Amino acid sequence: MDLGKSMGFLKIPIWWFKSSSHRKHGENTQDQVNGMTCKMDALQVSPAGDSPEYIHTDMDLCYAGNIEIAGEASLEDLKMQAMTLLCCQEQIVPLPSFLRAWTVDDSKRPAKLLRNNKQQLNDYKLGARVEICIEPLQKEEHLGPHELLLRVQMGIPGERDYYDSTDLVWDISKECTTWALRQQVASHYCLPVDKIEIAKYFPERFEWLPISSWTQQISKRKRKKKQESLQSAPYHLKDGDIIGVKNLLLDDTKDFSTVRDDVGKEKQRQLVLQKQKSRQAERLHDHVFSEEKLNIKHRKPEVALSINVGVFR
Repeated sequence: MDLGKSMGFLKIPIWWFKSSSHRKHGENTQDQVNGMTCKMDALQVSPAGDSPEYIHTDMDLCYAGNIEIAGEASLEDLKMQAMTLLCCQEQIVPLPSFLRAWTVDDSKRPAKLLRNNKQQLNDYKLGARVEICIEPLQKEEHLGPHELLLRVQMGIPGERDYYDSTDLVWDISKECTTWALRQQVASHYCLPVDKIEIAKYFPERFEWLPISSWTQQISKRKRKKKQESLQSAPYHLKDGDIIGVKNLLLDDTKDFSTVRDDVGKEKQRQLVLQKQKSRQAERLHDHVFSEEKLNIKHRKPEVALSINVGVFR
């Protein structure tokens, strides 16, 4: 059992990151060098001792260090303690409310957004092996229990790429439907709701799932029916999800994928092929080994050969 955990203390690895929405175009060379240094440091000082795949390359991410904190401490206390770590001191943070805290999933991506600065850490049921990443903000944030945080990014017309993402806080207390999200995104970009297409990104699969066309929502009969929540299958919409947006006034393509997705899918395909070949080789080896054992087992034991020769006189 973890001694710190049993004594009511949590030992938590802290990561510090800036998402693409907080990176400015035209960063100076020193900033770029610092960002690369953070990535290299994170590769070398990984708390879990994992491979370089530990780093999510879409973000400037650096391992800041471990903190030890009581389970009775608040989320605000955790943020304040994280602010004292060396890697986190590169940016001035006036208050803990200028920080977001996320748990980190097995793929080393932000997973669950921790809300309510006054809540005790024990209430989050973090577990003994939890890791936390801290995201700096440009302004204070106090998300309510029914506010969903999404990363929305507009497609670049004529290119298979996107502009930097921006944060969209969406109040889902009334409804969390396709129509409501489309209205929210259209309002965010000051576009007509019928002139956008949207899709959710699944980074672990490098795939985009289009969120139904607005024309499917017009029927009054359909509007009367209770629509399925986007938080259920197949979208499973949650905090931190990336929503791709197409401005149909400038870009009528329905392909949300990028070159990076092509590369990612090809790497996954090669990995699957390698695993299949490895399994086939193992099966072949096992088969040959079994045949050899079978041949040895059924081979009759050797016996001495004796010849009786009659006596002729």
